[in-house]
Amino acid sequence: MTGYDVLALSAPDLSDVPRGIAAIVLYALLGLVLMVLAFYVIDWTTPGKLRDFVRGGYPNAALITGSGLIAMALVVVVAIWHSYGDLGQGLATTAIYGVVGIVVQAAAVRFLELVVNINIGDSLKREVFTSEAWVVAAAHLAIGLVVAVSIS
Repeated sequence: MTGYDVLALSAPDLSDVPRGIAAIVLYALLGLVLMVLAFYVIDWTTPGKLRDFVRGGYPNAALITGSGLIAMALVVVVAIWHSYGDLGQGLATTAIYGVVGIVVQAAAVRFLELVVNINIGDSLKREVFTSEAWVVAAAHLAIGLVVAVSIS
């Protein structure tokens, strides 16, 4: 063995790269679909037009929307992480867990609002942050974590 043998590089095995690229694209698209669905469910279950409040620059609407989307992303990430080695099976389980996570998260947050007696509709229209919005945002994140961990 010469000093040059140590520096020699072997050809990398790139046979899995096309499958990896396909997985990235498909999971990203599925994640985007789930995030859009999550936004619509949050909007549908929240009083008023959440989209208009966010566009109007209302901070509580942005806080609640952002926390809901982050919570959904947690569910999607964990679903992908625990998906099976088979790409089709992984996409299917991620879609199922994602939809169930969206439904559970929306129902749990609305239930918490009832228990705590929060009228989030009033808070969404305010131009300053409110304690109610922080509670709802925290509920989104907490429930997202619970759903994500329950997948594993």
